[in-house]
Amino acid sequence: MARKRPVRGAGTIVMLEHRSKVLAENPLGDPHVRRLAVWLPPQYDRRRSGPGARFPVLMDMVGFTGSGPAHLNWKPFSENLAERAARLIHDKRMGPVILVMPDCFTSLGGNQYVNSTAVGRYADYLVDEVVPFVDREFRTLASRDHRGCFGKSSGGYGAIIHGMRYARHWGAIADHSGDAYFEFIYHCDWPNTLNVLAKHRQPARKAGRQAPAEVARSNRRLMQGFDDGRAKRFLDAIWARPKLSHAEGMAIMNVCMAATYDPDPKAPLGFRFPFHLDTGEAVPGRWRRWMRHDPVNLVARYRRSLRSLRGIYIDCGWRDQFHIHYGTRILSKRLTSAGIAHRYEEFDDDHSDVDYRMDVSLPFLYRALRP
Repeated sequence: MARKRPVRGAGTIVMLEHRSKVLAENPLGDPHVRRLAVWLPPQYDRRRSGPGARFPVLMDMVGFTGSGPAHLNWKPFSENLAERAARLIHDKRMGPVILVMPDCFTSLGGNQYVNSTAVGRYADYLVDEVVPFVDREFRTLASRDHRGCFGKSSGGYGAIIHGMRYARHWGAIADHSGDAYFEFIYHCDWPNTLNVLAKHRQPARKAGRQAPAEVARSNRRLMQGFDDGRAKRFLDAIWARPKLSHAEGMAIMNVCMAATYDPDPKAPLGFRFPFHLDTGEAVPGRWRRWMRHDPVNLVARYRRSLRSLRGIYIDCGWRDQFHIHYGTRILSKRLTSAGIAHRYEEFDDDHSDVDYRMDVSLPFLYRALRP
C-alpha cells in the first residue's frame, strides 16, 4: 500500500509469558520461557459481542530468523500483522479472529515447526502446549474446525507439514512460499555452505601437493556425515559475533536444516551432514532422510489428513530467488492428483517482503473456519 491509514477499532495486543515443559532442557540450551503474543479483535470486547462470544484462532508461523512477536513491529509503507487483520475485519473482508504469534526462534536461526532431537520439540510445543494454553486463557472456539495456522517460507513449510501430520489440531492452513522440492532449494546451495564451513577447518588447508594420508584420514568420519569440528567452530564464531554476513546466514540455515531433517544423538553435534565436508560427495543414505520431510514427497502418505482439512491455501511468487515456486507447483500438482481440494495462486514477485499476500490468505482461512 502506498500510504498507511489508521483503522478504527485496532483491537488489543496481549503479551504473555509461557513456561514450556516441552522445550525445557532442549539440546541447544535455548530458553524454555517464551513470549507469546496474542491479538484480540475489537469484537472481543464483551460489550460489543456479548458475554458468550467465541472466536476462531489463527496461529502465525514466521519464517527463518523470525519470531512471532516481531510481526507486531512497526513497518514503513505497510502494516504489521495486527494492523492488517484490523483493516481486513473493518473493511468486512473477513470476520473477527484471534491471532496467536508464538516465539519459536532458536540458536540455529529458527526451526521448521517439527520435532527434532537436535533442535527441540517445536511441533509438540505448539500443539500440546500453546494451543491448549490459548484455549484456556481466551474465548476461543476450541476445536480444530475453528483453528488454523499460516506462515511464509519456513512458516509456510510448518503450516503444510502441520496440515499433514497434525490435522487433528488444525482445520485449515495457508502456506506462503513454503519450503518444498528440497533438491532445488537446499541441495544446490550446499557448495556455498561447505565453503563457509571450510574457513573453520583445522588444520587450515595449505596450497600445493596434498598428502594422500590426510585425505584418507578425513574421509573416514566425514563420509559418514559427521562434523570434524569445523561446524562447531563456525557456530561458536557466529554466536560470538554481532553480525552475520549473507553467506554465513545462508550457511547457518543449511546447518539448521541438517539438525532438523537428520538428527542423530550419537553425532558430535547431534545431527549429520548430507555431504562430505571436504569433497562435497553425497553421504550415503543421509539425503534420503531429508527427502522424508519434503512436502512434495508426503502428499500420498497424508492424503486422508489433507482431505479432512476445511481449507488449504498455497501461493508463491514466480520469481522466488530460492526457486520455491517450482516446489509449490509440484505440490499443487500432487495434491490435485490425490483429489485434495486446495487453492493455489502465483504472483509476480520474489520471496521477500510479501506479507501483503495475507490480504488473500487470512480471509480464506476465516471463511474456512468461521462458525
